Amino acid sequence: MADTSDTRTPAQIEADIRRRRETLAETLDEIGVRVHPKTIVGDAKAKVVANVDHTLGRAYVQVNKAVSDVRAQLVDEEGAPRLERVVPLALVVVGVVGLLALSTRRRKS
Repeated sequence: MADTSDTRTPAQIEADIRRRRETLAETLDEIGVRVHPKTIVGDAKAKVVANVDHTLGRAYVQVNKAVSDVRAQLVDEEGAPRLERVVPLALVVVGVVGLLALSTRRRKS
């Protein structure tokens, strides 16, 4: 059986009670701060910002990869442009821009 006798003095018991009340008061203050609407909104905003930053970071990596892949198609190992690929691409771009310019002119008339 466990010994249930308490050998503390009344002053020690009062000091323990006082310490425990202070600890509980701190805990209640912390809970009050955590459940305060401004704290909850701030935490929610921080989570959204973190998710947006993560998503933007992933998008940045994907765009960099796509640019690197296109660059590898248009430039050789020495850094010189591959004219057999650049010239047809440039012609397509000029054609698309020309068609867009003509279509906007026709709409205005």
